[in-house]
Amino acid sequence: AQAQSGRRQPKVTPAAPVPTPTPEPTPAPKTEETEPELVIFVGADRDHNYGAVPWRFYDAALRGCADRLREKSGAAVEVSQNSVSRGEAIKKAKSDDKTYVILIILTFDAMARSYDDLQLHFTVFAPTTSKVVTTGVEYLNGNRAGPVIVGRTSRLPGEIYREQVIRQAGEEAADRTLKAIRKKAAESSPK
Repeated sequence: AQAQSGRRQPKVTPAAPVPTPTPEPTPAPKTEETEPELVIFVGADRDHNYGAVPWRFYDAALRGCADRLREKSGAAVEVSQNSVSRGEAIKKAKSDDKTYVILIILTFDAMARSYDDLQLHFTVFAPTTSKVVTTGVEYLNGNRAGPVIVGRTSRLPGEIYREQVIRQAGEEAADRTLKAIRKKAAESSPK
C-alpha cells in the first residue's frame, strides 16, 4: 500500500468477533454409593505353626477364598496381609455390625510327612456377636470326582501344583462359608 503514491487503501474496520458458544459441562450422572450388604474380612493365623508353613501357602489360600467370595457374591471382601490371631478375628467381628470374619489356619495332619498333608481349617465369625457361624476343614486333595480322590495328574512342579491345590481348598472354604451365611440370613429373616 505504501509503494503506490496517491492511492490509499480504504481502512477496513475489523468485523465484530462472532461469539462461539461455550459448551457447558454436563454434570456427571450421580451414582449412589451404596454400601454392600455383605462385608467379609479374610485373615490367616500365619503364626499358628510357628513358621513351619510358608507364607506363600497362606497367600494362595487367602487369594482363593477372597476371589471366590467376590465371584459368587456381591460382597466387599477385605484380605489381611498380616497374621490374624483368633482373638484379633473375634475383636474384628465384634467391632462391626456388617462384617463377617473368616479365619484360615493351615495345619499338618497328625501323621504328616510332607506339605501334601496340610489341612485348611476355617472358622467364620458373625458380625457384632462374633458367634461362630460355621467351621470346617478342607483337605488338600488333588482332583475330586465325587467321593473318589484321584491322584496328581499335572506335570507342574510340586510347589506350583501344591499352591494351586491350596488355592482350591480356599475356594471350597469360601463356598461353604457363603452357604452358611445365606442359611443364617434365611433363618433370621421374617417369614
